[in-house]
Amino acid sequence: MRAWTSPEMPALPVVAPPVAVHDTASGRALTTTSDGPALLYVCGITPYDATHLGHAATYVGFDLLNRAWRNAGREVRYVQNVTDVDDPLLERATKVGVDWEELAERETELFRQDMQALRVLAPDAYIGAVESIPLAVDMIERLQAAGAVYRVEDDLYYSVAADPAFGDESGYDRDTMLRLFGERGGDPERAGKKDPLDPVVWRGEREGEPSWESPFGRGRPGWHIECAAIALTHLGPTVDVQGGGSDLVFPHHEMCAGHAQVATGAPFARAYVHAGMVGYDGEKMSKSRGNLVFVSALRNSDIDPMAIRLALLRQHYRSDWEWTDDGLWQAADDLAQWRRALSLGAGAPAGPVVEEVLAALADDLDAPRATAAVDRWVAATLGTDGLADTSDREAAVTLLPVLDAALGLSLV
Repeated sequence: MRAWTSPEMPALPVVAPPVAVHDTASGRALTTTSDGPALLYVCGITPYDATHLGHAATYVGFDLLNRAWRNAGREVRYVQNVTDVDDPLLERATKVGVDWEELAERETELFRQDMQALRVLAPDAYIGAVESIPLAVDMIERLQAAGAVYRVEDDLYYSVAADPAFGDESGYDRDTMLRLFGERGGDPERAGKKDPLDPVVWRGEREGEPSWESPFGRGRPGWHIECAAIALTHLGPTVDVQGGGSDLVFPHHEMCAGHAQVATGAPFARAYVHAGMVGYDGEKMSKSRGNLVFVSALRNSDIDPMAIRLALLRQHYRSDWEWTDDGLWQAADDLAQWRRALSLGAGAPAGPVVEEVLAALADDLDAPRATAAVDRWVAATLGTDGLADTSDREAAVTLLPVLDAALGLSLV
């Protein structure tokens, strides 16, 4: 599957600090180091609807990580999936009377357009669930060989007991796991399972649903095995960061880790990094609540995508927060002031701003701190609080590439 076209990312004349990110499993900030490129796997969309601001916040957050690593001198290998066959997609297609493949391609293309407009660096490999079915089949066979898979009627299940580290990623107690498993696509009440938490890895053919041939009979892979198989194939046994929204901590990331660790015997990720949830009208954005704000709708209303991105950058990626129209309009006003200050060419000293922006992003992707540093420079340059400072004749030349490379904001 093709991704979108990446924006050009300027090379900076300075090297940013090493990047530390918050690891959900340990509860600590970790600076991941490994030989070779930094390996990043971020779980992608299930394309049954357009990209909303919750999606955008997650992918802009991990775009900051991609950029911060690159600015620190690291090569990055980034992989993202698209779950282009799954129950929510099939249910949506049936409800609106559209072919599921047509729906998946239409919404995936809209996602590409949204990511390109927001200047998110494209993944090196963008892999659909359908095209990854052979990878999932191979991985299920590896788990079978390890004695970690069993059959219940036409379905195959993975035994969570096969991984001694099960639970280490989320740190949740069993009651919490059972509740979340049931709420997030699991089937804890299924009769015949060895453990209510065991997830399906191969779903046998159901009437009216798409299915594919396999050594296990016709059917399709489970959700968790899809991501684990893609990550192992395209990145290897251990990634630096497994990323996604905080709603993926359990069961999805816990199960992905278990599948991979039983298959390879190696830790799946050095760090598990999770973005917060975005709300609107007092509730988390979700299809079921009907409170989604779509990136494409904002773009089609002539909203500058850079204003959308700046509104997202004003919030720390790990925070739960609420999207407001006022926040968007404030970002648009701020952006106009930034552009005005940069258009002068000269301005307040830019060196300290560069240092602060790069240091903030190296410190668990602290974009609010980084953008606040730019706000102070703009105020000093325009004389908002007194006499304008234009002592640095090369201020704009210095800052523009940093705002682009580090924050993903193109302001020319």
